[in-house]
Amino acid sequence: MTDDARIADLRRRVQQDPASIAFAQLAEEYRRTGHHAEAVDTCRAGLAIHPEYLSARVTLGRALLALGRLDDAVVELRLALATAPENLAATRALAEAYFRKGQLADALTYYTNACRLAPNDPDLDRSVRDVRARLDELSVDAVAAERARARRTVAALERWLEAIHATRTRQHP
Repeated sequence: MTDDARIADLRRRVQQDPASIAFAQLAEEYRRTGHHAEAVDTCRAGLAIHPEYLSARVTLGRALLALGRLDDAVVELRLALATAPENLAATRALAEAYFRKGQLADALTYYTNACRLAPNDPDLDRSVRDVRARLDELSVDAVAAERARARRTVAALERWLEAIHATRTRQHP
């Protein structure tokens, strides 16, 4: 069955029975085929009826991530992980969301958790190495920036002290 035929069949099933849990399959098919907005709409409608449907919550988070709605994705994926902390898809997607938000320490935490869940996944291993390297670079940059700030502060204090000394010398020769 082609993607379009599968989506049409699932859409028909959901239209015939709006309370059907087939919404989750439809949403995942939308997401998988790149129709992320449709996946979000389908998940939201289905989760209004079935709020505890974990796979739909993960699909919603992943679709939001694909749309670049990172804060919304984090909320949905954290909800999913609160129910199922061992869910690899949610853990991996949350790691990516944090990475894309620039929250590298959080990303590293979730990538590391994902590695624990899938210990032989070379993509996850690479992600952990890449995030660690970026964190190391940021640490070096942060130290250099702090040193530069300290040098500017010391120079400003030295100018201030010289001005005080010059003023006192003029007042009390």
